Amino acid sequence: MSRWLLAMHSSSETLGLAVRDAEDPTGGVRILSRSMGRHLTNGLIPAVEELLPRAEWASIGRLAVSTGPGGFTGTRLTVVMARTLAQQLGCPLHGESSFALMAQRLSAVLTPSQALEPFSIIQPLPRRGRVAGRYRLRSGSVPVEELEKPRLLREDEEPSPALTMELDVASDVQHLLERCCHWEQEDAPGPWEPVLPIYPTSPVGPV
Repeated sequence: MSRWLLAMHSSSETLGLAVRDAEDPTGGVRILSRSMGRHLTNGLIPAVEELLPRAEWASIGRLAVSTGPGGFTGTRLTVVMARTLAQQLGCPLHGESSFALMAQRLSAVLTPSQALEPFSIIQPLPRRGRVAGRYRLRSGSVPVEELEKPRLLREDEEPSPALTMELDVASDVQHLLERCCHWEQEDAPGPWEPVLPIYPTSPVGPV
C-alpha cells in the first residue's frame, strides 16, 4: 500500500504541489505548478485531487507546506488545508518558509567567500517596506539553515550580502518535497500546531 508524501506551496499567484510514494524509492515525483491567482480559493482542492485522487488521501503519511511570506489568502489556504489533513490523519506536518526553499538556488550568485557567511533574501513590498530572512549554507542532508525567519525590516537596516527574492515555484515545491523525504527518512516528529503562515506586515494568531 502506498504511503504518500505531499508538499504544498501557494505563497504567490502560482500553486505548486508535489507528491511521491514514500514506500517506493524508485517511483517518480509528480509535480503540478499552475498560475491560480484569485481562483485558488475554489481551485486548491481540485488541483490536489488532480495530483493525488481523494481516495488516496487517507494514505498521506507526511506533509510539508510553504508558510510564506506571501499573499494573505493564498498562503493561509494551503497552511489551513495542510494543518487540517495532518490533524485528521494523525500524520506529521512540517512548515518551511518560501525564502528558505529558494535560498540554495539563489545562493549560486554569491562569491565563494560570501557563500561561507550568512546572507539575506529580501523582498520589496508594493506598498510598504521590505521583508527579509537570514540564511546560511550547510553541508550534508540539510543544505540551508534559516537563521532568522522573514520579517519586516526597519528603514535603517541594510543586511549584507543580500539577494533579491525570485520565485520558481516548480523548483521550490520540488525542493520542499525533498525536505519532506529527508524528514521521513529521519522519522522526524512533525506536530501540526506550530505550523503557521508568515505575515510580516500583519501578524496573526493560530489559524
